Amino acid sequence: MELLSPAGNLEKLKYAYLYGADAAYIGIGDFSLRVKADNFHDDDARTIPAIKAERRLYCALNIYFHRDDLERLNGQLDYIAAYPFDAFIISDLGIVPLIRRRFPRAALHLSTQANCINAEAARMYHDMGFSRVILGREVTLEEAADIKAKNPGLELEAFVHGAMCLAYSGRCFLSAWMAGRSGNQGKCAHSCRWKYRVLEEAERPGEYFPIAEHDGGFSTILSSRDLCMIDHLAKIKTAGIDAVKIEGRMKSLYYTALVTRAYRKHLDALEAGCAGRPDLSAQDLAVYREDLFRVSHREYCTGFYFGRGEVQRPTEAEYLEHHVFLGTIGREVSPGVYEMDIRNQIPAGGTIEYTGPSLHCAGDSAYVLLGEDGLPLPKADHGHKARIRPGVPVQPGYIMRRAKTARCF
Repeated sequence: MELLSPAGNLEKLKYAYLYGADAAYIGIGDFSLRVKADNFHDDDARTIPAIKAERRLYCALNIYFHRDDLERLNGQLDYIAAYPFDAFIISDLGIVPLIRRRFPRAALHLSTQANCINAEAARMYHDMGFSRVILGREVTLEEAADIKAKNPGLELEAFVHGAMCLAYSGRCFLSAWMAGRSGNQGKCAHSCRWKYRVLEEAERPGEYFPIAEHDGGFSTILSSRDLCMIDHLAKIKTAGIDAVKIEGRMKSLYYTALVTRAYRKHLDALEAGCAGRPDLSAQDLAVYREDLFRVSHREYCTGFYFGRGEVQRPTEAEYLEHHVFLGTIGREVSPGVYEMDIRNQIPAGGTIEYTGPSLHCAGDSAYVLLGEDGLPLPKADHGHKARIRPGVPVQPGYIMRRAKTARCF
C-alpha cells in the first residue's frame, strides 16, 4: 500500500519524504481545505523536484468553488503547471473540465469531501475518469472491501490517522455560522473543538443533555476523537485499499515526521511478513508505535472502520503531549559541529533526545551549544542562530526533542 503523508509547507514536504512517505499531498494558495496551512506559493515549485525525486506528489484542489474561485483558479493554472504533480485531488466536479484541458495527463483523485461511500458511486466516478477514490470516512472496512470487489480497476485511498470531523465527510456549516469562516472553503475555525456549556431548550425547562463536563462546567461534546489505525493495517490491506493517508497539513514538522515513520515501519513489516521474511521485530515496531502517543494528539479511536460506537463518543480531553519539539539538525559546518533550526529554547546542561528516519531515540546530556563564533552558549532560542556539538552521533535531518513524561526505551 502507498503511504501518503501531509505537507503544509516545503519543509514538511522534505521531512515527509525523508521519514518514509511514498507520496505527499499539498495545497496551492487558498484552493485547498487547509487555507491556514502555509501551503505553497512563490518559488516553491523550483525547489520541489529535487526533494520529490521519484516519489509522488498530489495537489489538493478540494474546496467547493464559487464563480470567483473558478476565475482565480483559471488565472493560476500556469503557476500550478510549474509543479511536478502526479494527480489532483478534487471535490467539485465543476473544475474537472478545466483541469483536464490544462493537464491532460494528470490523474484525478476524488476527494473524501465528495463522500463516496458505495460501489455504485465509485463506478460512476471511475467512468468519469477518476483513477482513485479517497473514500468517505464513514465507510466501514466491510463496505470498503465491497467497493473494491465491484471496482477492481479503481484505486482506493483511505485515511488511517489524524483528526476526525463532527460533520458528515467534513461538510460542516458550524464554523461558517459561528465564526464567518467556511470549512468548505478551507477556512474552518474548528468550532467543534470549542468548549460549550449545555443550555436548556425553551420548551423543555430543566431538561439537559446527559454528558460529563470538564472542570469549569464546560463540555467538548462536539469534538471528535482522532483516528489511529496503526494496529489494523493488515485488515486494511485485506479490504483492498491501495493507499493509506495521514491527516495533518496544519500539524508540525515533528508530527509529520514521526507519524509517517511509524506507519512506514509497520507497512514495511507487513509487506515483509507477507513475503515470509519479517525484517522488524515486534519490539522494534512497538517503539515506533509508541511515538504516535508522544506527538500531540487527542484520544484515539478507529473511526467508522469497525462500526460507529467509538467515533460517536467525543473526546474527553484536550491535546495530549509528551515531548517538546526543539528543532532539527542541519548541515555539519565543522567536524562534529552542526547547524540547528531551533523551534523551542534549548538550555545548556540538560538532556535532549534525537530521533531520525531509522533511529528511534538517542538521549544526549553531553551536548554543547555554540554560537557562530564557536564560543559556548548558555541556551539557544528560537529565531536565533546557534550550533551544537552533540555528545552522540547524529545526522542532518534528525529531530531534537525534550521529554515531558516519557523517556527513550
